[in-house]
Parts: sequence; structure tokens; C-alpha cells
Amino acid sequence: MTDDELRTVLADRVRAVRTRIAAACARADRDPAGVTLVAVTKTVGARVAGLLPEMGVADLGENRPQTLWAKAAALAGRGIRWHLIGHLQRNKVEQTLPHVELIHSIDSLRLLHAVAAAGAKLGRRPRVLLQINASREGQKQGFDYAEVLAAADEIRAASVEVVGLMGMAAFADDPEATRPTFAELRRFRDHVRGEWGVTLPELSMGMSGDFEVAVEEGATLVRVGTTLLSGMNDG
Repeated sequence: MTDDELRTVLADRVRAVRTRIAAACARADRDPAGVTLVAVTKTVGARVAGLLPEMGVADLGENRPQTLWAKAAALAGRGIRWHLIGHLQRNKVEQTLPHVELIHSIDSLRLLHAVAAAGAKLGRRPRVLLQINASREGQKQGFDYAEVLAAADEIRAASVEVVGLMGMAAFADDPEATRPTFAELRRFRDHVRGEWGVTLPELSMGMSGDFEVAVEEGATLVRVGTTLLSGMNDG
């Protein structure tokens, strides 16, 4: 596709996703302005990713730190806010921090402390989400709910800005099946912010197959890739 053809397709898809988000907000009596669309660009190159800000989508998410570094360098000056949504190894923290607006995937205390230490070297307090293994699947990373409660003092003392939680539901053909997982994560966030006396405004939950249910259950960040970018991997 030419760039103009890509723009046409992207504009239509972004409009459709935002319409679905607005409808989910209406069902939950929420303001759509409270939901940020994070376009997951892992399947496309810088050429396609760089067009998204023109469509009003400036929050872009990557799973792999190395890919994020490369795209951030290629698209510098475009006003993009990069989100790391995949696993972050401790040896990649220092190189990642200068590029990211938000790390969604703090999945252990060791990583939390590594991010805090790297942030101190850079003179900044990184913004992060605690990743919860909300679906309780053995192959997925993240804190158990009980771990977060047990480590409350250690988490709160770390030199990072914990702004919320991230979690994923188990894959289901019926999006409605994800609702209990998202509802539980929201209730846990509400409990933690009451106990800790912090706002924890962000809930990153919901992907292409279930983001409408996630929005109905309180998501403030939805990570949408396939629905926006399928078939556009010519980069």
C-alpha cells in the first residue's frame, strides 16, 4: 500500500475502535476521555507506526525493548509516547527508560528495584504499572495478588511512580468470559489504593479481542494491535 492508502485504512480502523470504546463507555456511564488507546505496533515497522499520530493515536506500545529502541530512534520528533507492554529484562532497563512514557510490565520486585536504580541514574522517577497475573495462568508473568499485598512497604518505598496495574485475561472465544478477571483486577486496585492511600489511576487491561469488556470494567488503557494493524506489516 502507498502511504495515502495506509492513511485511509488506518483512519477508518482508528475511527471504528474509538466508536467501540465510546459505546462501551456509554454502557458503563463513563467518559471516553478517560480511556487511552495504546496502539500495539509490534507487527509493523516504523513506516506504519509513524502514521498513527496523524490519526490522533500518539500512544504506541511495543513488546520487545530492542524493537522499541529502534522505532523510537527512527520516529524521534513525532510526538509519540512509547509504552513498553512486554517483559523487560533487568539488563535492558537502562537503555529502555529514556524512551518510554510508561512501563506496563513490572512483574517482580527485582525488576522494580532495577527500574528504580536506573531511574535514579537518569535523575527521573519512572512511571510504572505492576503487572498482575490476573488470569492465574502458570505460563504468564506477573505478581500474584497476595504478593503485592505482602510487599506493600517495599513497593511503596521504591523510587518509582506506581500509577496503576496491568493484567490480561485468559484467551476466550467469548469476550464476556473475560469479565470476571477484569472486574477482580479493578476491585483489587480499588482495595490497594484505599489501603495505601494512593490514587493508582491507571488500569491497563483489554486487547483486540476483549477491550470493550475491559472498558466496561474500568480499563483506562487498552492495548489494541490486531484490530488496528492486521495486514499492514509491510513496515
